[in-house]
Amino acid sequence: MNDRFIRSVSIDWNQIDPASYLQDIEAVRAMDSLEFRRNVTFFVGENGTGKSTLLEAIAVAYGFNPEGGTTNYRFSTYDDVSGLSDAIRMVRGYHRPKSNYFFRAESFFNVASKAEDYRDGDPKEVYYRRYGGKSLHEQSHGESFLAYFQSFDQAGLYLMDEPEAALSPQRQLTLFIQIARMAEKNSQFIIASHSPILLGIPGADIVSFDNGTVTRCGYEETESYQVMEMFINHREQLTQRLLDTEM
Repeated sequence: MNDRFIRSVSIDWNQIDPASYLQDIEAVRAMDSLEFRRNVTFFVGENGTGKSTLLEAIAVAYGFNPEGGTTNYRFSTYDDVSGLSDAIRMVRGYHRPKSNYFFRAESFFNVASKAEDYRDGDPKEVYYRRYGGKSLHEQSHGESFLAYFQSFDQAGLYLMDEPEAALSPQRQLTLFIQIARMAEKNSQFIIASHSPILLGIPGADIVSFDNGTVTRCGYEETESYQVMEMFINHREQLTQRLLDTEM
């Protein structure tokens, strides 16, 4: 039985303006509905294929702030919501998540700033314990990303747009472990990612937005894996061919 926090989504295209740019995103436009079958779902695909657009729409339709944070965060620094969220039809599970967040790499600075505003009068030293003992703004970009992720450990709903953006390969492995362990305890993750490390989480469902469709694929079928595998195993030949082409 599928009892995930978000069980499935579909799009009512009658709610989208025929002139909207959303009509030109092939994979999203061709999508009828999408069921979330596993506790970790990855959206993969080339830039511009619609994976982040759909992820954001799902997040906003669920009740998250478009710029990120938990469902309690309410702020806006720039209004660029696509409008797709209004057309999302969502089937939710029977249980409510104990914790949640929507993470967007591009607007994380704003979320970190709001975290300071939302500490409800707690002394800084007490509040900062959840982030490793200091403000997110006092940490490096990658450290603050990871500290934010690690401050959540309850069974919950977590939507993440390119969480690997500021993380070294070693820190990606740390996040890999956290996601895998939380998923085993019934957390649900929906993640847009290009990371061949994160995509390797055992049991994850990988949904590709390439070739103008939304289809499931295997780990080794992803472009992220194939490009990385090709580069590692054939680095000299590949780089020579690329440089010769550029010349």
